[in-house]
Amino acid sequence: MEWENQTFSSDFILMEIFSHTPTHIFLFSLVLGIFTVALLTNTIMVLLIYLDTRLHTPMYFLLSQLSLMDLMLTCTTVPKMAYNYLSGRRSISVAGCETQIFFFVSLLGGECFLLAVMAYDRYVAICYPLQYHNLMNQKICGLMAASSWILGSLDGIVDVAATLSFSYCGSREIAQFFCDVPALLSLSCTDTSTFETVLFICCLLMLLFPLLLIVISYTRVIAAVIRMSSGEGRHKAFTTCTSHLLVVGMYYAAAMFIYMRPTSNRSPTQDKMVSSFYSILTPMLNPLIYSFRNKDVAKAFSKVLGKGKSRE
Repeated sequence: MEWENQTFSSDFILMEIFSHTPTHIFLFSLVLGIFTVALLTNTIMVLLIYLDTRLHTPMYFLLSQLSLMDLMLTCTTVPKMAYNYLSGRRSISVAGCETQIFFFVSLLGGECFLLAVMAYDRYVAICYPLQYHNLMNQKICGLMAASSWILGSLDGIVDVAATLSFSYCGSREIAQFFCDVPALLSLSCTDTSTFETVLFICCLLMLLFPLLLIVISYTRVIAAVIRMSSGEGRHKAFTTCTSHLLVVGMYYAAAMFIYMRPTSNRSPTQDKMVSSFYSILTPMLNPLIYSFRNKDVAKAFSKVLGKGKSRE
């Protein structure tokens, strides 16, 4: 179906999440603070893993990919939201809207598969330590990470193509602070029931299939950890697994809440709050939960700081 001519000449209008009251100004400042922390911590993680050869292992390589995805995810939504708030404008062009959808969906899907790859990495490391370097060599690890990016991008392309095919002949105000597929579906005057079914099936593949792999991997990991004779090894393994499962729980719960509910059951307020959580807060929490509590990362950070001081 062709998109109506008026679509190309009309911008969408994004919902404001903050007004100019003192309370909302404080909340806006808090969001900018969280965004800044997410930007800095994820950038630091990518640079540390790149610069320190001791972190050139599959686990840290995958962590660097997660940080890169989180960095891009938060930059997809927050800068535009901040610009609209500060400038008093709420519009976003059709091209800008579709670009947001592509990057947001691609990164969301990519993280789902990457978290599954990270779970598999821990499964091999703990259950098959003697074969780890063969089963998770540089080539295999690179292919798995690349596959996560590619599969996420394919999902983004499908969603952009679908939203471009719909007609928007009524209100153009998106009930969200960024362009998102569920929010656009409610604006379309085209019958979107078929696409909603396709979207649900895609979510089953993009969310539940990786989640199933994660559950299987960690079920076996926990069983192996319980059988460990070394108390120190058991503690280290449990710490790593707990961090991963905490991230997985936060991420998947929010994503399934947004993308696996029918349009008729949606509440703009709920969607806005949950979207804020996994597009702004989670990218800040991931490096803090995963990496900065890790002794190897702390040593690498101290090493880089030490080099910086010695050059002064």
